[in-house]
Amino acid sequence: MPPKSKPNVFYGTRTAKSAKGAAAAVFGAPHGAPYRSIDNRVHATAPAALRKAMAEDAVWLSHYDWDFDWVQDGAPLAQPDFTTVDLGDLKTLAKDGAGNARKIEAMTRSICSAGAVPLMFGGDDSTPIPFLNGFSEGPAVTILQIDAHIDWRDEREGERFGFSSTMRRASEMEHVWRIVQAGARGLGSARLQEVNDARNWGARIVPSRRIHREGIDAVLAHIEEGSDCVICLDLDVLDSSVMPAVASPSPGGLSFLQVTELIAAVADKARIAGFAMVEFVPKRDLTGAMAYTAARIAAHVLAQVARQKSEARR
Repeated sequence: MPPKSKPNVFYGTRTAKSAKGAAAAVFGAPHGAPYRSIDNRVHATAPAALRKAMAEDAVWLSHYDWDFDWVQDGAPLAQPDFTTVDLGDLKTLAKDGAGNARKIEAMTRSICSAGAVPLMFGGDDSTPIPFLNGFSEGPAVTILQIDAHIDWRDEREGERFGFSSTMRRASEMEHVWRIVQAGARGLGSARLQEVNDARNWGARIVPSRRIHREGIDAVLAHIEEGSDCVICLDLDVLDSSVMPAVASPSPGGLSFLQVTELIAAVADKARIAGFAMVEFVPKRDLTGAMAYTAARIAAHVLAQVARQKSEARR
């Protein structure tokens, strides 16, 4: 009889109240800054769905995993010296954008102060704004945004901290020295003025079609060797055939392997300083397969963090 799963924590983690002594810490941020015309409650159970999706995998952490055959035992998260914790979900509220931001930033900052790598499960794509603010006391960071949209609107419906403005607000942070944007396609979050603003600021934009044509090297060329990189993944970057359980599914997106190979390649060049994954809509996931796909991407990130921590100790 197999061991029992633990759906209330994410893959291979343990429940904790702080990140002290941990190498990485997971937390959920169900709500961000709301727009008047958009109901952000559709993401409220996303963190719980991702935890549940990996519950069965978590009981087999010591087993060989072919996704992680680059480590000797094929089981990077089973290392006794790699501790990950799940800090649970923040008590965010659908309409309290300012309060949600304070909670997200404070949690991120506390994890970074403890020397751990924060992994956040949103919420809509406004939640990375305070998440990124939480890195302000550390080294300058490169942001790798993997997203179908570039999110450079200055405001929408009078809201300057909503999900259409994520990279615009990031560009105003003193500790952000480079923004690399991978996977843009179709319409959304950008008129010509926003595209020009992004390019004039210095954002490196690599559309989805270019990645399909040239491979992930088109993105890697903009990642500085040895830099600290915060990855912001909006799940709508995945093709709609792979990930329909998002707010804005569309064709022409990236595959699961393209995303995970990009994460691995970034980890070869830079230090993964943080990871935010957003925009999952559980009610559109009729079979649970989409939550599992998203959660496996987060597991890949954890595995790369484990590898980097192990190499740093040598």
